[in-house]
Amino acid sequence: MRANEEYRNRDATEVSILDALVERSAEGMTILELRTRVGVEIDVLETALASLNDDGLLETSRTDGQLLLRPADRVIPETATDDPGEPTLIERLRDRLFGDR
Repeated sequence: MRANEEYRNRDATEVSILDALVERSAEGMTILELRTRVGVEIDVLETALASLNDDGLLETSRTDGQLLLRPADRVIPETATDDPGEPTLIERLRDRLFGDR
């Protein structure tokens, strides 16, 4: 599942983080799991997480001594129609103009 469309115009790393967190929104992800999934350097990940947190798009909790990250509720699509599976025309154009996310 992907993050709501309104959050897809952000930096590519931030979009990847949101998508990963939306896919695992019920259980959450540790920073290590997120880093593995997104595949960026820790400094890049830290900067992106700080930006998402500042904008109120992340929620954190501690479970069994681990910090877990989850997307804010507004980031998670409400219906299956918000997750078309295939990229929309706008997404394909954005990818072509600005590179793959």
